[in-house]
Amino acid sequence: MQIQQHVSLHEFNTLALKSVASHFVRIQNANEIPQVLEQANSLGLSVMVLSGGSNVLLPAQIEALVMYMDIQGIEVVNEDDQYIEIDVAAGENWHEFVCKTTEMGAYGLQNLALIPGKVGASPVQNIGAYGVEVGEFIRWVSVYDRNLAEFRTISAEDCHFSYRHSIFKDEPNRYIIHQVRFKLLKKPDLKLDYGDLKQAVGDLKTPANLQQQVIQIRQSKLPQPAEYPNVGSFFKNPIISAVEFERLKSVHPQLPAYPQANGQVKVAAGWLIDQAGWKGKRLDKVGMFHKQALVLVNYADADLDDVIQTYHAVQVDVKQQFDIALEPEPVLYNTQGHISTHSCV
Repeated sequence: MQIQQHVSLHEFNTLALKSVASHFVRIQNANEIPQVLEQANSLGLSVMVLSGGSNVLLPAQIEALVMYMDIQGIEVVNEDDQYIEIDVAAGENWHEFVCKTTEMGAYGLQNLALIPGKVGASPVQNIGAYGVEVGEFIRWVSVYDRNLAEFRTISAEDCHFSYRHSIFKDEPNRYIIHQVRFKLLKKPDLKLDYGDLKQAVGDLKTPANLQQQVIQIRQSKLPQPAEYPNVGSFFKNPIISAVEFERLKSVHPQLPAYPQANGQVKVAAGWLIDQAGWKGKRLDKVGMFHKQALVLVNYADADLDDVIQTYHAVQVDVKQQFDIALEPEPVLYNTQGHISTHSCV
């Protein structure tokens, strides 16, 4: 464990934003966490925890100690005829872990294949795709609690998982995730609620085929960060009232929508952005991808100001046309390494 100074974070965020951390340390063992916190305190620095960097917006300069979570390890801890429980370290690559579960005969996460990032970040955002959210398959999350200065586990129930949300977003500076326990199925229960996925899977309704079709669909629609730096879906799908949905549906009968258990309706942000004329459109260095309007792309060595300028313009146009406020998904950090609230437009 060695604290470095003036480290570029360009390769540590998938949007490839120009950003430099005043101090940086790579965590490869959970026991290093309290030691690093003590050192940060002695240096008078705040601490910013960085995982796979697949859902973050970083400023050009960060005056903080950036703690990069690189802990590795996958271990089966319990197994019977119905379930298999697996402890996974925070630094494991998410997609590689999903593929490994399929090989192991552990099912449930196949719809979440090819989502970029690391395992430790998955509970924070409660990542989801094609009708599945990771919180459905988490038993507990192991953390270092900075308020109590101790290691502890937080049950899935106490994580308060909801759409793209969890307790870790409510208290972003309190918990440092170092391991996640998953409880997966031994007998597959395929989720094929989305039309394009159901059609792609066809008659071969196996977990392996489901995973492969998810990968192919995502590859056909979403750019790979190595070629087009991005954070995946940039905006959340808005959830509106049934009354508001009916009003919009009367004017836009093709509006894709997904009824929610509470009577509200989730509408497709990508469709709204496309209709607002932003699919394939860019402002200088940043724009919305030509194959998927929901994906914001860094085309030319952009910084955070370039990104904000573009996504604000998208929000304004969608608001004017549909009277819906789009909320960005990525976490926005300030120059002290603290999470900031996205400004409204």
